[in-house]
Amino acid sequence: MPNPQYIHPSAVVDEGAILGEGVKVWHFCHVMSGARLGTGTSLGQNTFVASGVTTGTNCKVQNNVSLYQGVTLGDDVFLGPSCVFTNVINPRSKVVRRDAYAPTAIGHGASVGANATILCGVTIGKHAFVGAGAVVLRNVADYAIVVGNPAVQNGWMSPHGCRLEFSGGRAVCPESGEEFVLVKDSSGSEFVKAG
Repeated sequence: MPNPQYIHPSAVVDEGAILGEGVKVWHFCHVMSGARLGTGTSLGQNTFVASGVTTGTNCKVQNNVSLYQGVTLGDDVFLGPSCVFTNVINPRSKVVRRDAYAPTAIGHGASVGANATILCGVTIGKHAFVGAGAVVLRNVADYAIVVGNPAVQNGWMSPHGCRLEFSGGRAVCPESGEEFVLVKDSSGSEFVKAG
């Protein structure tokens, strides 16, 4: 049996918005024409979704989040309450820059904490974790934990949301038992891969 959609009577979903099976749109939301919400996505109270925004499946967008044109969410993304996205690097009231929206991509399984701010044009990697209140000014690696203003990396996170403690270049998620390897690329930058 299909999972039905739910749209609260106070929400506005414009004609031309595409909502997948089981999508939930709660109080006072606005979803514009041309937005695409993946199966099982939930929009908390007072969420705005602009035309051209795409979410993957099973995304959880908490209260008071605005997803502006240029934002793309992978599957299983969590956005905490009142986190903020931008879409123009240098906004001015008297200068129209609708043709200068910078794309922002949030990777599969990533989490963005409450009140975090994500500068447009960045990519947040898969399973990355952005701490509450962080101000993200540059790309975030897969599995990375970033915190602070400006956001800096302070560890690695498993897909289950557990901090990874590496010993000898290897770590095991205490919840899933999945193993991870810490490696360096040719520039010396560290990154994590499952394995």
